[in-house]
Amino acid sequence: MSAIRRENLRRFLQRSQRGSIALRGVRELGSAEGQGMKEFGYGEPLEIIYEEDGLERRAVLSFVRPERYGHQFYWDRAAIVLFQYEASARMEKHAKPLALGYVDQRGHLVPIEKPKEFFWLREEVPGRDYYVDLERIRGGDFRPEDEKLTRQLARWLSRVHSHKLDAPALYLRSVRQLIGHSECIWGLIDTYPHPYEPFPPTRFQELEKRLIDWRWGLRKYVHRLAAVHGDFHPWNVIIRPDGDFAVLDRSRGEWGEPADDVASMSCNYLLYGLYQDSRLGGHFETLYLAFWEEYLKESNDEEMLEVIAPFYVFRCLVMAHPDWYPDHPPDVRQGLLRFLVNVLSEKRFDYLNPNKYIE
Repeated sequence: MSAIRRENLRRFLQRSQRGSIALRGVRELGSAEGQGMKEFGYGEPLEIIYEEDGLERRAVLSFVRPERYGHQFYWDRAAIVLFQYEASARMEKHAKPLALGYVDQRGHLVPIEKPKEFFWLREEVPGRDYYVDLERIRGGDFRPEDEKLTRQLARWLSRVHSHKLDAPALYLRSVRQLIGHSECIWGLIDTYPHPYEPFPPTRFQELEKRLIDWRWGLRKYVHRLAAVHGDFHPWNVIIRPDGDFAVLDRSRGEWGEPADDVASMSCNYLLYGLYQDSRLGGHFETLYLAFWEEYLKESNDEEMLEVIAPFYVFRCLVMAHPDWYPDHPPDVRQGLLRFLVNVLSEKRFDYLNPNKYIE
């Protein structure tokens, strides 16, 4: 971080510390010669020598390197710095935290004072949630424009996924998060009631073992890394008054496996179909097949059928969860649970015959 200008550093100290500040020196710490047998570290510390109201002070300014260990993006690194600032102050004998801040796009060091929670502000998109349309269709009001919109969603998603990135470590990270992240499969399983009568612990254990095999099988697909939404479902799609749409709440990273987005949306057509007939049929089968057909035509990604199964497991675990969906009839919940188990039984997903995974 040698690109930090001394004047910007001085201003940061003046804003974050109490007294009158005079910056006296800056030098890098943690060179290979100075760390003994340790060859590398996550941080890039600088020793800061300054005077505060005439008294000499010494402090260490630390950053986190963008390594492949889940630190690729600045928001990853921000989480680490926020934790260290907050938690170190509560530990006996730990070096005292003095300030917290960030470097903005102009190179300015900006202090953050006594943080409690973070938030962001976005525009409000006029329109209705896409799930409102699915509820209407469930009530028997199916319109020609419903299939048209489904195909429009698939084409948009294909365009998003057309942006590729050659970064194998990021693909492996996305698979690792799918399996082990607290918001994904392992985390969801741990939040189910224990024991859970519709799906006893022995079945969860068997599911986890099978997913480990899938995780290792996905290592050969690192070339598939693409831009993704990360949570593409009917509650995150807004239909605008003019018939166009917008999306909300991009989640869990900018890059990943495109199958996650395809599983997320197509699984909701499956869910609504289960509500109608304990299987996928009728208008929701029409939408499900239209979505798949349009996506595959636009993307030419037949390889997705080889990797999508564990992503369906994740989405079905969400939709079968008694906390997220407490009012499911037993046959709907069981249909989702059967689907997530059976979809792992084949190396290639048969999207034209989804009901065989439910029955």
